[in-house]
Amino acid sequence: MNTPRPAAANEGLASILSAVAFFFVMTAYYIIRPVRDQLSGAVGSQSLPLFYASVFGVMLLLTPVFGALVSRFPRKRLLGWSYSFFVACLFAFVPLFMAQDRIGARALGVGFFIWVSVFNLFVVSLFWSFMADIFKSVQARRVFPLIALGGMAGAIFGPLVTKFLVQMIGVASLLVVSAAALVIALILLLTLSSRHDCRDEARNEEPIGGSLWAGIKELWTRPFLRYMAILMVLGDGIGTLAYALMADYTKAHLPDRVARTSFYNDLDLYANLLGAVLQLTLTRWLLVRKGAGPGLVLPSVVNFVLLVLLVIVGIGSVNLFGFMVPMLSIMLVGSRGFAYGMTKPAVDALYTRVPRETRYKGKNFVETAIWRFGDVLVTSGVSVLGTLGMAATGMAGLGAGVAVVATWVAAHAGHSPDLLPEQQATDGTESQAQTAKA
Repeated sequence: MNTPRPAAANEGLASILSAVAFFFVMTAYYIIRPVRDQLSGAVGSQSLPLFYASVFGVMLLLTPVFGALVSRFPRKRLLGWSYSFFVACLFAFVPLFMAQDRIGARALGVGFFIWVSVFNLFVVSLFWSFMADIFKSVQARRVFPLIALGGMAGAIFGPLVTKFLVQMIGVASLLVVSAAALVIALILLLTLSSRHDCRDEARNEEPIGGSLWAGIKELWTRPFLRYMAILMVLGDGIGTLAYALMADYTKAHLPDRVARTSFYNDLDLYANLLGAVLQLTLTRWLLVRKGAGPGLVLPSVVNFVLLVLLVIVGIGSVNLFGFMVPMLSIMLVGSRGFAYGMTKPAVDALYTRVPRETRYKGKNFVETAIWRFGDVLVTSGVSVLGTLGMAATGMAGLGAGVAVVATWVAAHAGHSPDLLPEQQATDGTESQAQTAKA
């Protein structure tokens, strides 16, 4: 019979393994991100509504499927099957990217956009649902910034790998490297699930149960999820606006797919470096000393400032430390850096204060279907406004107004009335969670 580890030792080892696992998850993801983004850069923002509308439709279809899987299977089996499926898919895409010139960037782009979004549902979002399941609320405020930092290291390492290898092995072979990183992450997560749970291990290995439609239903019954949904549409909408404008920029200035892949790779690299600096400095201090609320508010304020600067300066190049850099790139890097380096750890810390079913089903519905609905809304708006002749700076002005509203929503989300108090979230019993929900 195994001797139980002391709680502090178990937390320390679990946080280290989680950070390393997230390193490989994000390495895998950030190898395929520039592969995806070079396809959007090839077709410009006019095709993005089609891409995102297709993704949104698939997300709506997959939401009950994901809910059924979560209800029926223990998390270890759910992790194993999900990650193994995506490893197989990565290998299946290799010959398609080798034939990209014959298939066409638009056709391949729709398929790969849909797949990467499903990847986000079953890999990245499932990872954080799993983290909220094995750590208690007080622990989460201590360790989530460190785990996110491990992921940020992977998000930096992935672009570096891509930058080094894309010229040597081409775009298609990068998918094999991504698959290898995902296999390592899966092994570490299965180890965590078996040996290093900081909550009730026996309970957490049971299927979660409940309705397969629970993720959609809880959006209407939980104020916290409504705040998260609104914040997802508003906050991520600003990033999507920058992404759509960047698609037009790269279409005009970077006609070669390898050059586009390298450019988007650099954007990811600098955004993730900023996120890593935040997680090493300000983010953990805010979460531990002030709670998760300020970690939601500050990124919205930063987005407002960046958008105002974009209105004043324009999307053209500015002198930054002796280098001429497009202001649009600065805005995109700053917005992403704060989203990954501060908003994400704060949001995931708050999800430890809701029941297990909400952590998996409600959280994943907000972070996939609602996220992609916002993408469709924003990219369609950009397309319409561009057709009507509105310049990028005008769109940035509208985005600044959105950032003001997002700041107000973020300020209220951290104090949602249905969030469990810290002590109840630490104890983590389902009876307490259901009482709070009622």
